Amino acid sequence: MSQVGPQVAPAAMVAPHGAPSMSRPDAGTGDPVTARRALIVVAAGSGERLGHGMPKACVDLGGRPILAHVLQRLHGLSRGLDAVVLVLPGDQASYDQLSAVGEQFGVAAGVPVFFTRGGSNRSSSVRAGVECLLSAGAADWDPAASTVLIQDAARAMTPETVYARVFAAVEAGAAAVVPALPVTDTIKRVHPEPHPDTGAEQVEETVPRSSLRAVQTPQGFTLELLQQAFAFIGDLPDAQVEALTDEAMIAEAMGVDVAVVPGSESAVKITTAADLAAAQALLQSSEPVAAGRPVLPRVGIGHDVHAFAVAEEPRDLWLAGLFWPDQQGLTGHSDGDAVAHACCDALFSAAGLGDLGVHFGADTIGTARPELEGASGAQLLAEAARILAAAGFGIGSIAVQFVGRRPKFGPRREEAQQVLSAAAGAPVAISATTSDGLGFTGRGEGILATATAVIYPL
Repeated sequence: MSQVGPQVAPAAMVAPHGAPSMSRPDAGTGDPVTARRALIVVAAGSGERLGHGMPKACVDLGGRPILAHVLQRLHGLSRGLDAVVLVLPGDQASYDQLSAVGEQFGVAAGVPVFFTRGGSNRSSSVRAGVECLLSAGAADWDPAASTVLIQDAARAMTPETVYARVFAAVEAGAAAVVPALPVTDTIKRVHPEPHPDTGAEQVEETVPRSSLRAVQTPQGFTLELLQQAFAFIGDLPDAQVEALTDEAMIAEAMGVDVAVVPGSESAVKITTAADLAAAQALLQSSEPVAAGRPVLPRVGIGHDVHAFAVAEEPRDLWLAGLFWPDQQGLTGHSDGDAVAHACCDALFSAAGLGDLGVHFGADTIGTARPELEGASGAQLLAEAARILAAAGFGIGSIAVQFVGRRPKFGPRREEAQQVLSAAAGAPVAISATTSDGLGFTGRGEGILATATAVIYPL
């Protein structure tokens, strides 16, 4: 097993103050204890059967790595997560690519993200993730009151609702939980050896399918059970460990009851080229239909202006979700990120939900939401996306253009688009232009940004 020390993302990734806390009674004393939530995403698989010549989590799906789609579906849960651990491939190029995806998610969602390298099999990779989580601070958590979900990056399309069900079941008292779907095909058990004359497999029995379930991920456990599980398999022969293909099977071998919650048809496992095509089809699924006719998308426009701070008041420049060193910053709300703020306003406009001031404070960002005081523009965009999802809207895309003499944007366009796309959970396209020396933008006094958002009812 190859593992690096936990690499925490920049300070901007620390969870916002005021994130909802949970508590549950301590079994021994009845006193409330802090309930923690963590997610370990296993993304170290080689992807050989997929046939792209790269680790599976790096393979392109809809213009982004498969891992990015896993993280995109976590934004609604992010304010309740205490840590995310990404278990990544060992080769440096893949590690660097995927850790950048994780850092972008952490900045946008305000969640601490840690990274480690995986092992030679799933069990060793999950163990590496748990060890990374413990060394990153979870060693101080109450193991019995801490819930850890293990997600395979291959199930990139798993919706947020499945994560929520698994978290809820563990926090209701189950030590081990799996999401699953009823089996709809007829299942037959065959003899282990083919017929000596025909060479064909022979049916031994037909298995009643009413009690069968097709198990998915994320699988959820108390941290206490995970620690016990790895101690348990440490005493087993290698052949027996290899037969235990996931942590739920280890729990079963330990005699622990495993609870089952509903999974999702969308949570396809991407293993082969056909699976990848199926996931792509989900992304490009036809328009939702209501009352026999297509539900039309909704479009909103957002507009934001910020002046550059005066030279006597040095201020960092944050624009389009990026820090621009050696540049004088913008005045205004939050970090003054006119591009991210315009995106937020466009989303709220499209949904008919007001504007930035309605949701984040009319005078200073954070006035109405103390937990968002000092939040970055990217964090506000992630929160805007969460608000839209709660109101029943998905985001199709956002296009934003800013007008200004500086900074020089072209070399960092792709980086900015990745950061804001991760925050919004949808493609964000950014363009920049000057105003030929005309007006306040032409004089270099400030920046103007205009965004257009396309959303759709869920």
